[in-house]
Amino acid sequence: MDTQFIVSLSLILVTFAIYIGIAIFNKARQTSDFYVAGRGVPPVFNGMAIGADWMSAASFIGMAGTIMLLGYDGLAYIMGWTGGYLLLTFLLAPQLRKYGRYTVPEFIGDRFDSHTARVIAAICTIIISFTYSIGQLSGSGVVIGRLLEVDARVGTMIGVVLIAFYAAFGGMKGITWTQVAQYIILIIAYLIPVIFMSLQITSNPLPWLSYGNIISELGELDRQLGVSEYFAPFTNGTKWQFLALMFTLMAGTAGLPHVIVRFYTVSTMKAARWSGAWALLFIGLLYLSAPAYAAFSRFILMKNVAGQPIDQLPAWTESWVNTGKLQVADTNGDGILQWSELMIANDIVVMATPEIANLGVFIIGLVAAGAMAAALSTAGGLMIAISSSFAHDIYYRVMRPNATESNRLLVGRITIVTATILAGLVALNPPGAITQIVAWAFALASGTFFPSLLLGVWWKRANAPGVIAGMLVGLTVTLSYIFAAKYGGFTVLGIIDTGAGVFGAVAAMLTIIIVSLRTKAPSQKIQEEVVDLRYPEQMSYKDGDVWLDK
Repeated sequence: MDTQFIVSLSLILVTFAIYIGIAIFNKARQTSDFYVAGRGVPPVFNGMAIGADWMSAASFIGMAGTIMLLGYDGLAYIMGWTGGYLLLTFLLAPQLRKYGRYTVPEFIGDRFDSHTARVIAAICTIIISFTYSIGQLSGSGVVIGRLLEVDARVGTMIGVVLIAFYAAFGGMKGITWTQVAQYIILIIAYLIPVIFMSLQITSNPLPWLSYGNIISELGELDRQLGVSEYFAPFTNGTKWQFLALMFTLMAGTAGLPHVIVRFYTVSTMKAARWSGAWALLFIGLLYLSAPAYAAFSRFILMKNVAGQPIDQLPAWTESWVNTGKLQVADTNGDGILQWSELMIANDIVVMATPEIANLGVFIIGLVAAGAMAAALSTAGGLMIAISSSFAHDIYYRVMRPNATESNRLLVGRITIVTATILAGLVALNPPGAITQIVAWAFALASGTFFPSLLLGVWWKRANAPGVIAGMLVGLTVTLSYIFAAKYGGFTVLGIIDTGAGVFGAVAAMLTIIIVSLRTKAPSQKIQEEVVDLRYPEQMSYKDGDVWLDK
């Protein structure tokens, strides 16, 4: 065994032991622990957990690679994902927390007083979370596959076993504190390499300030190699695709059920707002670093790999070729590897960069541990969302209202194990890159939950027929566009599958408004509850339009 393998494996095993130990120590013993961590998580730690829940394999593994390959056009991911948190924190999270339910489908079912709406919302949650989890398990396969130098599919199944264990055992309580540990590990693992690369290339330890100089040099390298300039806008898609993708990711963020449920784990509306503020800070540390990571990685590849004799490539290339994520081919037969002959999957850029930049075995192992933390933290939250949608919203609230607490916990745990295995099987041959798969999940959330929650909180006239029709139309339009764009080559204004959420959201919003206006208004009691959601918790609605302190 080489030193790199031993160090990487040791770091991953130590972090795995930490996660499993936390899950066992914080075992869920009642349903409030399993679904909302007993509503006792302090805002700063909830912000860390939200950050870990949010910074998935797509953010940690895929985003810098996507920006490296797309250049300017990749910034839609950063602006969309970050901007969505502002929408969620100001427009939805405090109000949903005040309503005091366990899940998004439960809010929709009770807000619109409809079991049908509840079941449709639960099904949408399962579809969205399942799609998202495929990307996370695919990411864990990339990491473990490279570490053990085996096919990424073997690594995926190892990740399935770990996630199924600690998510089913600890529930939301265990996952919350596991995610705090995972955030600390993943952010350290992300920042250290980019800081070292900045020192190595620019002699400045602050990559956020130094990478602008490298961008200028990349422009010159691009011109020399005859490729489209890194910072030229809309070279990989139309401006409409850029805007559609940004909207899809923003609205999808505000409608993601596994992220929204994190705001249910705090005690008050104020704590929910502070959780969002802390989360933005913790997320910003990674998102502000991703463009620097991308620029440094592209610069090193262009300078040290492209243009080299193909029989004298660095040793790291062989290891990545074995995973199936890197291809090198001397297509023109000149014995030199051209930039156009280097086919590097965006999913491996972050993982490979410490090797590309020769940062040492400890940094390589640290990045592997951080990538696993990112994939596992989000996957755990997704499995809880799937479990709560079936076990709580469908099984308990609709099928078996008299089910005992122990029976509900058992069904929840069985659901997690089943969903993890099924997602893992799909992830063995993923239908797209990690960021692409994740973008589909956001498109589905923006086409179903974002319009339903936005109008459910801010428009008291929205009713059950409207939201039922809206979710079904939004889901149908979004799925249809994704399949038509990916497999049929159909596009509108150059908007491809990752921007499908804009069509689903508009269709759902119009459907909810039109159907609600043409059908009976909600009861006066529900309308008063909706208005009450918008005000601080010490306020109470009374006599139609008079507000008094409780």
